[in-house]
Amino acid sequence: MPELPEVEALRGFLHERLTGRTVARVLPVAVSVLKTYDPPLSALEGREVTGAVRYGKFLGLELARAQDAQEGTLHLVVHLARAGWLQWRDPLPSGPPRPGKGPLALRLALDGGDGFDLTEAGARKRLAVYLVRDPAEVPGVARLGPDPLSAAFTREEFAALLHGRRHRIKGLLRDQSVVSGIGNAYADEILHAARMSPFRIAAELGEDEVVALYAALLATLGDAVERARGLSAAELKAGKRLGLRVHGRAGEPCPVCGDTVRSVAYRDSSLEYCPTCQTGGKSLADRRLSRLLK
Repeated sequence: MPELPEVEALRGFLHERLTGRTVARVLPVAVSVLKTYDPPLSALEGREVTGAVRYGKFLGLELARAQDAQEGTLHLVVHLARAGWLQWRDPLPSGPPRPGKGPLALRLALDGGDGFDLTEAGARKRLAVYLVRDPAEVPGVARLGPDPLSAAFTREEFAALLHGRRHRIKGLLRDQSVVSGIGNAYADEILHAARMSPFRIAAELGEDEVVALYAALLATLGDAVERARGLSAAELKAGKRLGLRVHGRAGEPCPVCGDTVRSVAYRDSSLEYCPTCQTGGKSLADRRLSRLLK
């Protein structure tokens, strides 16, 4: 799943290529991808892109009012979900896209013949596209917590967000209403950098631990953003994988201490951690494995 660093890189990629360009057509291929109907996608045709924006893990395009349009500025907001992606095409295929069982969900064509496709692999379709007059009309955007790349995201604000919460820290880091943009992979990476168990309860963290977690959060996301900067949309997925130290690396040696990275599996996700670095050498309970052993 694309998280803050990858979406920030996509934002920069699109900002550079789209700003000042005019939308020729927007072609929805998978009907399920479009979550709004007013205004219609046809309202984008003839509009100039004025910039690309990121809202947590949401990617947005701002489009100026067209000369003959009744609508003011519009915002095309995309959530790539677990298996969605953006593919730049220069040029776009000349023929119209055909609805079917392929991964193509939506195509945006520019006046110069290039543009991008939104695709989604797999059977579970969660890719979401919204065309709105205000980004706050998108439910997921409206509930977002503070952005960790913002200068306003201070250590004091972070400590206040954790204060009194009787939740495991891994879940809180992933909660978009607490801190926006962090998903499963970077939550694992942040906790590994902070040398903290993902099962720790937020309200029980001491002041020094909160300070260490805040520093690990900023450093992990900052490093990932720098690694992703300048990469094309096609290169970002591989770049993310190469930069991860524990997530998705169960069974491999920890790059810090050499212990074996362990995993706890859930129904549709997993977490990875290093016992030596994070849990005092203890293995965390894996409920799925425990059920198999009964």
